[in-house]
Amino acid sequence: MTTGRTPAGQPSQEPSRTQVHLAAYVPGGGDTTAGTDFASFERLARTAERGLFDFLLLAGQARPAEHGGRVPEPVTVLNALVAVTERIGLAATVDTAFNEPYELARRLATLDHLSAGRAAWNVTASADPLARTAEFVQVSRELWDSWTPDGIVRPFAHRGRHFDIAGEFTVPRSPQGHPVVIRPADDRPEGNEFAAATADVLLARYGTPAAGRALHAGVKGRLAAHGRDHTDLKIMAEATVVLGDTDGDARERAAGVGASDGRWSFVGTPESVAAEIENCVRTGAADGFVLVPQPAPGGLDAFVDRVVPLLQERGAFRTAYTGTTLRSHLGLPEPVWKG
Repeated sequence: MTTGRTPAGQPSQEPSRTQVHLAAYVPGGGDTTAGTDFASFERLARTAERGLFDFLLLAGQARPAEHGGRVPEPVTVLNALVAVTERIGLAATVDTAFNEPYELARRLATLDHLSAGRAAWNVTASADPLARTAEFVQVSRELWDSWTPDGIVRPFAHRGRHFDIAGEFTVPRSPQGHPVVIRPADDRPEGNEFAAATADVLLARYGTPAAGRALHAGVKGRLAAHGRDHTDLKIMAEATVVLGDTDGDARERAAGVGASDGRWSFVGTPESVAAEIENCVRTGAADGFVLVPQPAPGGLDAFVDRVVPLLQERGAFRTAYTGTTLRSHLGLPEPVWKG
């Protein structure tokens, strides 16, 4: 039995031109050096939601002892952010190497219910082979599908190479079908194949439009083999933004900020940055960008206040949220229920 492929959340009109997707990347410690300062997370979340961003991406830890243990558990932080946000998606970076499918699927499904369909999982695997990571995602989706769309729970059993799980899943089907699955880009062909088969959003890091178009062609060209349409996967590039009243002023500020670690870097006036962002999406270099704010309070405000209105004037970005779920923000279909 299957359900139809319809967008989750409230329907929106098809845009008349290419639409830019935007998200904000939040380091594990928010925008301060205090890793558990909730006020910094709240400030960034409210700013991103004021800017009508698709989602907020909260970093995790590659290893439990990283950063002296000061990075809080991301799903817990996002559960708290549910209470201070209304529409923005909430994405947690969680490493498969330090978690188990049943427990993590339960936490993410709970977040999706608490947020009324705004949860996402950025799948990282610092010490896992790709085969285990792929099975981890597969098991999670099987667990999320173990409840029918009309609220009936069914016994669950999975016996694979890496996981052997049986019983009943305790959380009903998510409001948006499944939490959105985000996957960092992988230079390996098998990594791109995994993304084409399983990801809803591919998080990429590259520095030129040509590199972006090449990644688009390489990954989206694989979607049809997995029964997916090219709109079923959004490719979003990490980017830094440095604004100035003139291009020269922006370049001086960029020199003071330092290297962008291979990320896309937008440097210029609000007008030139808005034009460049729209052009990158229109020409297929990216579906959107995950902005990495400068590590200081208010690092995202200038973009929201000065660039977002210009993107809206150009017809390249929403002027209001038209749906209630993260899938609706991204223009992704609700996953087919596999009974």
